[in-house]
Amino acid sequence: MLKKFIVVFTIIASCGSLFAAKGEKAEAAYNYHTAAISIAKSNIGVPYRWGGMSPSGFDCSGLVKYSYGKAGRTLNRTAAQMYYGNGYRPSNLQIGDLLFYGPTKASAPTHVAIYIGYGKMIMASSSKGVMITYTSNPYWHARYIGVKRV
Repeated sequence: MLKKFIVVFTIIASCGSLFAAKGEKAEAAYNYHTAAISIAKSNIGVPYRWGGMSPSGFDCSGLVKYSYGKAGRTLNRTAAQMYYGNGYRPSNLQIGDLLFYGPTKASAPTHVAIYIGYGKMIMASSSKGVMITYTSNPYWHARYIGVKRV
């Protein structure tokens, strides 16, 4: 009887550490994405600069690449390269996901933003620099292509 108890206890303990490991990975990913968002938010108001990848000026993909780079994740340079070469397409939207936009829904992405929750995204806009706007914004909503999780 004692042997059976020890075997069952060992199995339960192993499963418990397995679940903890999965939870730790989820927590690490959450912290990873929130770090990138915090970095992007710290640059609100930085002016738009075509090809810009620093706090002296960002374009859309430069902001995303910079923010994730500071959080420890290397991404491709352009919106299209990120869309086709980084991450995977999730089944649901989560904080830190990358949102992609283009001139038409059938075109390659020309714009990228970071989803920050509550229907909002942070991006570098050519007219306003680094800013937060709603994903339901009619201009961007009509140009939405897809989402990727990195």
